[in-house]
Amino acid sequence: MFNSAKLTVVGAGPGDPELITVKALNTLKSANVILYDALINRDLLEYAPQARYIFVGKRKDKHRFSQDEINELIVKYAAEKGHVVRLKGGDPFIFGRGSEEIIYAQKHGLETAVVSGITSSIAVPANVGIPLTQRGTSESFWVITGTTSHKNLSNDVQLAAQSTATVVILMGMGKLKEIVEIFSGFGKQDVPVGIIQNGTTANENSGFGTIKTIEKIVSEKNLGAPAIIVIGEVVKEANALQTVYQNVKSLPKQSKFVKVGAA
Repeated sequence: MFNSAKLTVVGAGPGDPELITVKALNTLKSANVILYDALINRDLLEYAPQARYIFVGKRKDKHRFSQDEINELIVKYAAEKGHVVRLKGGDPFIFGRGSEEIIYAQKHGLETAVVSGITSSIAVPANVGIPLTQRGTSESFWVITGTTSHKNLSNDVQLAAQSTATVVILMGMGKLKEIVEIFSGFGKQDVPVGIIQNGTTANENSGFGTIKTIEKIVSEKNLGAPAIIVIGEVVKEANALQTVYQNVKSLPKQSKFVKVGAA
């Protein structure tokens, strides 16, 4: 085994390449191999010209590698090349199976580390002006996977629908009809809903309505995965805050690649 065999699981953020941490960029610069997912922004790979890139992304019903195969690749390339970075969208410990990869690597004698990322469950709503909490409106929020490992809708949606909290559902577009039925069953047909597709990227698209109207809006706007569903009274703030957010977006951006860390 390579003397410095190591796995670092890195969160790439929600899609905008500027929404990645300095620590994550410095980690990419030290990688020998990068195993990257489907939802990461490919521009980030340019921070690691020295590394070998291997796409291991999984989209709905289209898996280039199974999770077991990805685990094996981590150990294989760490033994052969040294430092392997597992680059994952958002935060690797939010529905990202990052902990499973860390445990597997440790069992095979690899040094391990984790670099947190900005989770899409918070950043994407913020990008369209939705505050997940707001004094007097929402005291808390749920973040729920729309599709469990058994391909079912999470039972937590039933519990969340009974609360006054903001509900954020990831990987839920294929279960939208079920979600609507659950919230409607609790008399919440008029609760606001926002759906943001490809959030924080140049291809971002969104639709806003209520539990009663959101399926029609999704059809009219041709919204699909990957998307985040936000349910709650705070969604009303999206339009109120759009002017503020557009002003922020219109500010001059930094150069595409920011120089970070020691030379």
